[in-house]
Amino acid sequence: MLDSFEIFAIVPASPKEVYSAWLDSDAHTNMTGGRAEASPAKGATFTAWDGYILGTNLELEANHRIVQAWRTSEFPDGSADSRLEVVLEEVDGGTKVTLRHSMIPEGQGASYQQGWAEHYFEPMKRYFSR
Repeated sequence: MLDSFEIFAIVPASPKEVYSAWLDSDAHTNMTGGRAEASPAKGATFTAWDGYILGTNLELEANHRIVQAWRTSEFPDGSADSRLEVVLEEVDGGTKVTLRHSMIPEGQGASYQQGWAEHYFEPMKRYFSR
């Protein structure tokens, strides 16, 4: 059975700023601290965290939603990509960033859920607080 979860955080930036940073190589790198190659184009491939994460942009709704085929170097051989949906909602204090991560290889979901909090949400809060 595949793993899935949903988590969110409030980031002190506008949805436009978060959306733009997520899909820009330099901004994504600076936002997370891990080298990224990103693109704001549907169908474009991306990498993050020095190649640990890789995938493809499946759906893009400017400043609101990003859907990506997503995997890491830890996925078992033959595993299909997981699905990551990033939803951006303007709220008091910034943007509610909701991550819906599904189709994760069994037994890996908890690790990725923790990883999103530690390696994305916390660095994003620091990056946008400057």
